[in-house]
Parts: sequence; C-alpha cells; structure tokens
Amino acid sequence: MRRVTRRQLTNLLGACGVVAALGGLAFGLPALNHALPSERPVRSDRPLEIGGGVFVTPPPGASIDLTVTRPAEDTGKVLFRLGTVRYLITVEPYDGSLSAAVARLRQRIIGNSGYQVTGPDLMVATIGGLQGLQGGYSGPGRGGRYAVFVADGHTIEVTVSGADLDLGPTLSAIEKSTRTLEYHAEPPG
Repeated sequence: MRRVTRRQLTNLLGACGVVAALGGLAFGLPALNHALPSERPVRSDRPLEIGGGVFVTPPPGASIDLTVTRPAEDTGKVLFRLGTVRYLITVEPYDGSLSAAVARLRQRIIGNSGYQVTGPDLMVATIGGLQGLQGGYSGPGRGGRYAVFVADGHTIEVTVSGADLDLGPTLSAIEKSTRTLEYHAEPPG
C-alpha cells in the first residue's frame, strides 16, 4: 500500500475545506434566509422613499414585504401588506402620457386569467399635487383598485388587491396613504 505524502494530505484538507465552505453557502444561507422574517412593521407617521424621488406615507398597521420591496435611485417598488391585502407601489422611468400609462397597466391587469377592469377611470390627485387616474378591477375571489401617476419622466403605479371581505375595511386607509404620494427631484430635507 502506498503512503500518503504531506503534500497530498494538505491538498485533501484544502479540498475538504472548500467542500465545507460550499456546503455552508448552499445550505446555511438559505436556512438563514428562511429564519429571517420576510415582513416587518413600518411606521405610518413619516414618508418612506420608494425610489426615483417618490415618497409615500404608509397606512397604519401596514408591514413591508421585504421579498418584493426594492428601492433604487431611478426605480423602486414597495409592497405593503395589511393582513391579506396587498398594496403595491411601483416607480419606473417613463416618457409617455398618463393615458398611455393607464392603458398599459389596465392591459397587464386583464392579461391575468379571469381579471377584468370594472368601470371607467376617474381623476385622482395627491396632497403633493400629482394628478392621476384611478379605477377598479376584479378577479377570481379578489377585488382591487389601481391608480397611475406620471411625474418628471417616471410612472407611479399603485395596485391594491385582496378578498372583498378584507379589502373593504382597509381601502380608506390605503386611499389616504395613496394621497400622500409625492415626487421630489431632490430628497426633501
């Protein structure tokens, strides 16, 4: 039988170390990720930056879903949850008209099987002076609302969805939050 040299032993130990590190990454990081909460409560007494210079004051009792929320310099997305109700705000660069932005969102809504837009779009304004259009939609066992604003080369899309029984009690707080949407070319301070 052949003897193991010191160099081979060193290589073997190094290889075992690499395998252990990869195993830790492959199994340890997902376990850590699952151990951390995907939602956290959020304060409703101050504006939260979504991205692209857009801010909103969250509704009372809301939590942020960290698996979806992605603030960035020119874009952003925040998903609030109020029980089972989803309140999503998305900010993206955009160079079209408000009516085209609304048509684009409506098309995405009705592109989901069983979903339909209900009624005409209505004008909506925020406290900060953003002008937009809002409407409603329904789907299998769910209802929803949407609003679209265009500000300085960005589109701001708001979608709210939930089971009808859950949606009703939260709509007032969500509409109040939506009216706090504001755009700042420079961060407020």
